[in-house]
Amino acid sequence: MTDQLPEFRFCPQCAAPLERRSLKAGEPERLTCSSSTCASVLYLDPKLAACTITLCSGSIVLLRRGNEPALGKWGFPGGYVDRGESVRDAALRETFEEVGLRASLTGILEVYSNPGDEVVVVVYAAHADGAPTAGDEALEVRLFRPEDLPWDELAFESTRNALRDYVQRFFPRVRPPRTQG
Repeated sequence: MTDQLPEFRFCPQCAAPLERRSLKAGEPERLTCSSSTCASVLYLDPKLAACTITLCSGSIVLLRRGNEPALGKWGFPGGYVDRGESVRDAALRETFEEVGLRASLTGILEVYSNPGDEVVVVVYAAHADGAPTAGDEALEVRLFRPEDLPWDELAFESTRNALRDYVQRFFPRVRPPRTQG
């Protein structure tokens, strides 16, 4: 297990101390209950985020984040999927909540995950009509032509990677900047 994961000390089933244990060869250590009568395993699963890159009037809808992390940076609408909610429905809900648009999904752009990150990001390509408006989690909303995206002011690595993939797929004449590193 990585040191970046939150440290849990007690079993959620019986409150006995947790300990790190290897359950199978080749798998990472897991947090397990130290009580022989319980022996529960605490799996620290990733969180799932659903997002859209929405095309509106020929431009890409971005919002300036009103919350940490990355307060004031640009991103596309998205957020966590609630338990029992479909990923598609979460992407549409978040788009409406954050930029006030009823979007139509055109397909999955990609799924983004990085070692050590606790969030897996599913990004859909979408389109919408109307004028976007900033929801309560956005400082502002703006439409960007693909050639004018604020590459140096994007919120997350997944945001940069998804926008690069989107532009390359749907606007092949536009050249996004090279990846860093």
